[in-house]
Amino acid sequence: MNWAIVVAAGSGRRMGDGVPKPYRLLGGVPILGRTLEIFRQSASFEEIVLVVAADAMNACRREVIAPLGMEDHVSVVAGGSERQESVCAGLEACRGRDDDVVLIHDGVRPLVTVDLLRTCLAKAADHGACVPAIPSADTLKQARPNGRIIKTLPRDAVWQAQTPQGFRLALIRTAHRKARQESFRGTDDAQLVERLGKPVHIVPGSRTNIKITCPEDLILAEAFWQQRRT
Repeated sequence: MNWAIVVAAGSGRRMGDGVPKPYRLLGGVPILGRTLEIFRQSASFEEIVLVVAADAMNACRREVIAPLGMEDHVSVVAGGSERQESVCAGLEACRGRDDDVVLIHDGVRPLVTVDLLRTCLAKAADHGACVPAIPSADTLKQARPNGRIIKTLPRDAVWQAQTPQGFRLALIRTAHRKARQESFRGTDDAQLVERLGKPVHIVPGSRTNIKITCPEDLILAEAFWQQRRT
């Protein structure tokens, strides 16, 4: 079976105005609602575990899930102060078996596609772990904390990781357990699997599958959203 964990517990301080990112509007609907719509359209998941801030759980059920009619398909759990803690909470709530597949997705990536969800599910089922990613379009520099450049990284060897990231449940549970025991903080879930020495495979991502983190991203997402509708 396939499961999904959608993480939306962040405060979204970079957006300003005090409205958390998942609840800002995209095409008149909360960003988080747009994300959940795509998961529903895929018809690929036994259940979606939605991780939100503890003080937003009731409002999320009322303002996001109920209007979508997804009360029977989405379980809402409280997240932690950091993303890694929130994913752990989602994994603890996931009822899947060890050999099932789970996709872990940022709630503020509302322009993910059904095709990408299904591709990640298939790749994770075949290989155990996968990450959608796009080649870097920019020249990347490695620098010291003082800003002095150390070297230029080979662009053809560098990828920009996205979500959803797909895993066999046993593998990602083990990766998070080990990270917690060792107090390790990763920048994404795939990094925790990499620490186990397990392979993680890339699947082609999309340049429209953006993560909305600042006001400029929302402007871009609106443009992509309108383009998708035409």
